[in-house]
Amino acid sequence: MIKIISLLALPLALSVGVLAAEPKAQAALLEPTKSLETAPGDLAKVSKAFGHMIGQNLESLGLEFDMKEVMQGIQDCVNGIQPPMTEAECIQAISLIQENAFQKQSQDNLKKAEEFLAKNKSTSGVVEVESGKLQYMVLQAGTGKEVEPTFSPIIRYTGKFIDGKVFGESREDEVISLEETIVGFQKGIVGMKEGEKRRIFVHPDCGYGTTGFLPPSSLLTFDIEIIKANAPKTDDATISSTTSMHDHASEIASIDLPQTKTR
Repeated sequence: MIKIISLLALPLALSVGVLAAEPKAQAALLEPTKSLETAPGDLAKVSKAFGHMIGQNLESLGLEFDMKEVMQGIQDCVNGIQPPMTEAECIQAISLIQENAFQKQSQDNLKKAEEFLAKNKSTSGVVEVESGKLQYMVLQAGTGKEVEPTFSPIIRYTGKFIDGKVFGESREDEVISLEETIVGFQKGIVGMKEGEKRRIFVHPDCGYGTTGFLPPSSLLTFDIEIIKANAPKTDDATISSTTSMHDHASEIASIDLPQTKTR
């Protein structure tokens, strides 16, 4: 619904942007520039640019619109012809199409996740923590202190989708409270030793399911390195890292945290 509103509110946003500007800026925005006054061709350029803005908003809805009909609708509006449905009906129809597409994507991703885990469990070195739900493999052994369930370890990580595409990674050593992470991340990291590197494979049920910022029912993999098993509560790294996590690493946060979106 947010995406739909952003498209419908485009003309309003443009006018509000002018009104919210400083007086001098308003004058600059509202007063035609010399080039526009003397070069009629610029209006064609602005028209095309405005069309691009509309196109970008259409693309953000995630639907394959019939562009011929979209253009016809614009022309009909200019000519005063009534639309085939009301604005409310259009929004409802778009929402329904989006929801159907979301459910299909969720089902497809879930099938891929379960097929992957079923095959991956027989891979050499893979350990199954929870049958069909959570697996890991050690990439590098560690020798230091072990991570416990209530710890807040200092880590480095890279998160990827099933196709290997990276969706998030640490920019520096970061502190993460295991009591506030998704179940798969928590269970997959417990028992790791300082210096250890591990790759964990997380089923959607132990990850985000159909909630959060990522595609629904995505299988996630995390490459994790333990820098320190448990960060001291007074460590300055805890403060800076917590801020950093809120800014760019919400993908490993629990779904009930404020920074995590839900549908």
